[in-house]
Amino acid sequence: MKKKVIIFDHVTKTYNLYKNSKQHLLSIFFKRLKCKQKKALDDISFEIEQGESVALFGHNGAGKSTILKIITEVCFPTSGRVEVDGVVGALLELNSGFDPEFTGRENIYLKGNILGLSKQQIDGLMDDIINFADIGEYIDQPVRTYSSGMKARLGFSINVNIKPGILIVDEALSVGDAEFKNKCIKKIKEILSDKKTTLLFVTHVTGLAKSFCKRGIVLKKGSMVFDGDIDEAISAYEKLKP
Repeated sequence: MKKKVIIFDHVTKTYNLYKNSKQHLLSIFFKRLKCKQKKALDDISFEIEQGESVALFGHNGAGKSTILKIITEVCFPTSGRVEVDGVVGALLELNSGFDPEFTGRENIYLKGNILGLSKQQIDGLMDDIINFADIGEYIDQPVRTYSSGMKARLGFSINVNIKPGILIVDEALSVGDAEFKNKCIKKIKEILSDKKTTLLFVTHVTGLAKSFCKRGIVLKKGSMVFDGDIDEAISAYEKLKP
């Protein structure tokens, strides 16, 4: 029996919405300060086993991003239990997380350290990361001189080459030109071929999701409306109104 690497057990996430930043600041000191509440996730439960490839579908506001933020510990659930077992490579906002004054090479060390890798491990991956990003001499130039496409290429290369146990892809395949996009798709399929890496794939492109995933989870306004076969998931998603 394969181990479960992602567990969401009756997870709810509620955000407090304040009128302005001043009200938000005051809420730290005055817990009873009135605010509106928005339930981004409402009693969500699912389990993903090692080696599974699962597509996450839903229109804007469905709760997809909140699930990804909880898995990557950007935020935490209001209630419920979450377990994540494995190194997470998250292809979310590929242009973010870089220090603009550091070179590309220095940012590889920075991101590697954040992900818990040792200098020796990063050194061992350096050539693969640089070769895949294919940004030439810019690798030793400050990231502030990069185009958004170059930063995305470097961000993608770092995350796919750290050999993550759990790979999260959120519309990241829209970056770059067609040649680089195909290169990225080939790399993801290569990573998944060992059956040890788990993929959580968030996209609106159902055909692309089907090429990677056999299972789909469909969300609507913070609730899960379907979890099962990818073809049935796509059908359920396409019937949803935005």
